[in-house]
Amino acid sequence: MIAIPGNVRVIETAKMNDVDPQAWLADVLARLADHPVNRVADLLPWNWKATRQSKAAAA
Repeated sequence: MIAIPGNVRVIETAKMNDVDPQAWLADVLARLADHPVNRVADLLPWNWKATRQSKAAAA
């Protein structure tokens, strides 16, 4: 059985934080296996967006 309400909440949370849900989820899933457990908060949409913006500004 698929947990549709949970999936919708994840997508809506990304949208509420002005984050492209597809880009965010693809990046998080790609990084999840190698990401340190003590830095899991970095993967939340609002933190992910801030990290992306600071990397874009530095480039």
